[in-house]
Amino acid sequence: MIGIVGIIIIFVMVFGGYLAAGGKMGIILKSLPFEMMMIGGAGLGAFLLSNSGAAAKHTVGDVGKVFKGAKWRAEDYRDLLVLLFELIRLARQNPVGLEEHIEDPESSQIFSSYPKILADHEAIEIICDTLRSASMNYNDPHQVEEVLEKRLEANLHHQQHSSHAIQMLADGLPALGIVAAVLGVIKTMGSIDQPPEILGKMIGGALVGTFLGVFLAYGFAGPMASRLGAIAEEDHHFYQLIREVLVANLHNHATAICIEVGRQNAPHHVRPTFSDLEDAMKNTKQDAA
Repeated sequence: MIGIVGIIIIFVMVFGGYLAAGGKMGIILKSLPFEMMMIGGAGLGAFLLSNSGAAAKHTVGDVGKVFKGAKWRAEDYRDLLVLLFELIRLARQNPVGLEEHIEDPESSQIFSSYPKILADHEAIEIICDTLRSASMNYNDPHQVEEVLEKRLEANLHHQQHSSHAIQMLADGLPALGIVAAVLGVIKTMGSIDQPPEILGKMIGGALVGTFLGVFLAYGFAGPMASRLGAIAEEDHHFYQLIREVLVANLHNHATAICIEVGRQNAPHHVRPTFSDLEDAMKNTKQDAA
């Protein structure tokens, strides 16, 4: 919602100020389709040229995040901590019984209780791979933490690709606007024998290209790239929490301490309270009994 409000403010302030100063929309509207074709078309072509098909598809799919915000909410962090609590408790009480859950999480009764987390393949793979490694005696906390850190860095880099791709587009749009403006000037020079009122409109139409390139770059593409980067960073905390809890588990801390380490490492605005998390964990104990 706030993204839509931002777009409305941009249009109202820019064009409202232009009209209030006595500007006329006619020349902009007349030139807009042609300038948009040149600038937008060239920008799209450059975007496709600089990205693979999969990366382009991923970037287009991520545009919706600008308006939806981060994927993981406060209740998801609580559910993640409860899920890790159940798995760690089971791993210590019945290591053999844990295998069926981490080898086939889609059929696991524990994982199935948290469908949103189960649908995230990266989160599930991090949890299952780390618990499986521990069962195979690969349980040096420092080595595991280093491996997880590299994995999380690679995942963050992948998630930030959309931000980088759109930022590259934003960086190029002003130059493409100049290209469109230069073409407009060339067209104007070819009609130099026309009266001043006609030449004025032609020059004004050419300048629309410069305006449009800068407007799209700094009013839309740049802010969208920045927002996507911030969302990727925010969602990254979810996976970092998994690392913190599982590494704490390898240090053989009490299960409740492992979960508390994760809770305190969650960002403040999505961090469950101690009492809410304790109540949720008590409910899982009662269900298990």
